Amino acid sequence: MAALVDLPVSIEHIGSTAIPGLAAKPIIDIDIVMQEHTAFDTIKDRLATIGYNHHGNQGIPGREVFKRAPTAAVQEVLDGVAHHLYVCPANSEELQRHLRFRDYLLTHEDARIQYEQLKYAIAEEVNQDRKQYAALKEIKATVFITDILEKAGLNKL
Repeated sequence: MAALVDLPVSIEHIGSTAIPGLAAKPIIDIDIVMQEHTAFDTIKDRLATIGYNHHGNQGIPGREVFKRAPTAAVQEVLDGVAHHLYVCPANSEELQRHLRFRDYLLTHEDARIQYEQLKYAIAEEVNQDRKQYAALKEIKATVFITDILEKAGLNKL
């Protein structure tokens, strides 16, 4: 992302689309990882210059949400691919949750298959309604995700 090129950040592809072969909604989840938390205001200002508004942490500490402004000039790359954009400090627990869950599913096919089956069951239960899917997934997938995070060593942080 050119707007952040000279800042101490890295970019991580997270979520289901980051797992080859895993069923996923066509939405890419992206974490911008801040190496220094003090850079947040600069990151926020730079993202604003390319049409992103800051929406706070939406109840999840260690993860700041950014969304394309409805009035932003249309940009082929930024508007051509549906995505969720987050900014996380490198030491945030939420970032570690994202990375550990992704990495565990990348290296454990049995867990990936179980997660996919759970996602399909939830999608079927809500008749493919995305909003209902997100709400029900929050309830039904929490135990599975917590178990994976424990297996991935998150409880050792």
